[in-house]
Amino acid sequence: MKLRLLVVLMMALFCSAACAEETLTTLKADLEAVVSSGAVEPVDGITAAGQPNEAALKVFADQGYTTVIDLRTAGEDRGMDEPAVIEALGMDYVHLPIGHDEITFDSAKKLDELINDAEGPVLVHCAGSNRVGALLALRKSLDGADDEAALAYGLEGGLSSLEGRVREVLGAK
Repeated sequence: MKLRLLVVLMMALFCSAACAEETLTTLKADLEAVVSSGAVEPVDGITAAGQPNEAALKVFADQGYTTVIDLRTAGEDRGMDEPAVIEALGMDYVHLPIGHDEITFDSAKKLDELINDAEGPVLVHCAGSNRVGALLALRKSLDGADDEAALAYGLEGGLSSLEGRVREVLGAK
């Protein structure tokens, strides 16, 4: 009986370590998982995501995030007064509207400055994390990564349908 209990405890510890490691290495957050677990960990000081709701924002605040950078344009519905919710949770709200034409190295530099100016972990979001992943890929390129490594990082951050645009910008450098 004691051996069986020891085996169960060892398996639970192994699963906990593996799950924690997965959370740490996931650049794009699954917001449903964030809300259900009540935990989120940044990767290199940031987390990428689609549009968070109030419950997800509360988890980010509770986990020590200091800043939310919103890449959605002014006309996109967020389902709430996002700046007010974020500020009520004690975080800073930064709006950096990014449309297709703003997927540029200049926008990636602006995002980089905002992330570096933050006092702690940063949540960067748009509607589905596609724009976030695009700018993260360009940011990685600016940091010296080759094009394929930059694209891989962007894909990890949510890049999808904007991959062609990112390849175009990378090819023009």
